[in-house]
Amino acid sequence: MRACDALGLSRATAYRHLRPRAQRRAKRKARRSHRRIPDSDRAEILTVLDSERFMDQPPREVYAALLSEGRYLCSWSSMYRILRERAPVLERRNQRQPTHFSVPRLVATAPNVVWTWDISKLATHERGSFLSLYVVLDLFSRYVVAWMVAARENSALAKQLLSEAVGRHDVEPGQLIVHQDRGAPMTSHGFQDLLAELGVDRSYSRPRVSNDNPFSESHFRTAKYQPDYPGRFADIAHARRWCDEFFRWYNAYHHHTGLALFTPHQVFFGQVEAVAEARQHALTRAYRDNPERFVAGPPRVKLPPDRVCINPVDPEQPTAQRVLELTDEQLAELWPAQIDAPIVINVPAQPATEAST
Repeated sequence: MRACDALGLSRATAYRHLRPRAQRRAKRKARRSHRRIPDSDRAEILTVLDSERFMDQPPREVYAALLSEGRYLCSWSSMYRILRERAPVLERRNQRQPTHFSVPRLVATAPNVVWTWDISKLATHERGSFLSLYVVLDLFSRYVVAWMVAARENSALAKQLLSEAVGRHDVEPGQLIVHQDRGAPMTSHGFQDLLAELGVDRSYSRPRVSNDNPFSESHFRTAKYQPDYPGRFADIAHARRWCDEFFRWYNAYHHHTGLALFTPHQVFFGQVEAVAEARQHALTRAYRDNPERFVAGPPRVKLPPDRVCINPVDPEQPTAQRVLELTDEQLAELWPAQIDAPIVINVPAQPATEAST
């Protein structure tokens, strides 16, 4: 008692800590209520719950059905308790299995390899009335290969736009991947059948993942943040006139930061080398005239990236091939808690494709 007072503990707490855990558990098991349903009745209840008639019904339904027939086994809470003692209680009805969507990973190393497209709304002066802007973007060059302003959003217009774009740019079957989100025009059977007829592979963003189509989203932001963007359009003719001027400027004159300040037109049509040579001559002359302004030495023209990716693989992420090349010490750093257990890695026989559809 004096020790408990000195430590500030009650006697019950002290006894609970002094008594071995196994004895406490055995004592708890021994304390059974006199109202507990006998084991024979519990077995009968489980048999009824597992019967073909009630196997997919919740205990509340089973209780009500049996009670209406003049039969009482136990309360529905007791049914839940008996089921819980046997195993965790889960949904007894048939449930749709969760769908897992793979991460889209796309790599474009040249024009007309990957296109990404989306639809954005354009507000009008009429409250609640919007126009639909369809834009198809080449991933490698950011070149707008096709666009359309329409009064509505549907798969028929999307089919018309994509088919004309594929024909205009002479895309061969099996050459192109079209990436899009999961809107109704993109997932319609007619649109998917059209892509199959054209020999175009398709890739989709994951549901509710906005950054799986970042290039199209970024392009719409560039358009709507232009100084001359009207905000609201008078009619569809007004929207088409503004978009026509914008896309001409964007393709031919917009020096894209993601393209090392080259224009989408220059990258799409292979004019980078000629323009880079002219830029390099200008930098060389500037360095020759004022070398003190270039503290890092002779300047070099930056070129656009030779590969553009959507969801690129993290080089630091331990892939199967990289894990096979690691030493035991490196494995211990990656998985310190599992170093004593064997690590089993299933290496696929064929390498994974760059694009995930």
